[in-house]
Amino acid sequence: MKESFLIVDDDPTFTRVLARSLTRRGYAVSVARNVDEAAELAQKQPPDLASVDLKMEGASGLTLIEQLLAINPETQILILTGYASIATAVDAIKLGAINYLPKPADADQILAALHVEQVDAEQPIAADPMSVNRLEWEHIQKVLSEHEGNISATARALGMHRRTLQRKLQKRPVRR
Repeated sequence: MKESFLIVDDDPTFTRVLARSLTRRGYAVSVARNVDEAAELAQKQPPDLASVDLKMEGASGLTLIEQLLAINPETQILILTGYASIATAVDAIKLGAINYLPKPADADQILAALHVEQVDAEQPIAADPMSVNRLEWEHIQKVLSEHEGNISATARALGMHRRTLQRKLQKRPVRR
């Protein structure tokens, strides 16, 4: 029997390419465009593997992790996002995802992240440290997470004007 793979992402081009690639590799693939659709599909056919986009129309992909694990505790879940931050990665792992990848990611990277047996403690540390702008962005994301997404409380905690914080949050994540 084929392993079932659930793709949850609101990008139709990405899901079409990934679904085709995984089907060629022998997976039984189903695609959902949002959390509600994914939960419904998972009830009908509990997935063995799932890649879940973090930021979609409606509920966050983080809310789906617990739902999928309640349906099938053996489901291996990977969080994919174009808005990678340390805070959301930590949250995803705490909720039960086995790994986290920033977009863009291809089928090989996704499968490798889902089938990782254990973390490589010998993995080399990057020689080039993060830029100051990236560190600031990561810190803002961490504080925002600690304040459960409340922008006013986050701005107060950072000693920053709320509008300034909103402008910073509207920008794409700064490159390393």
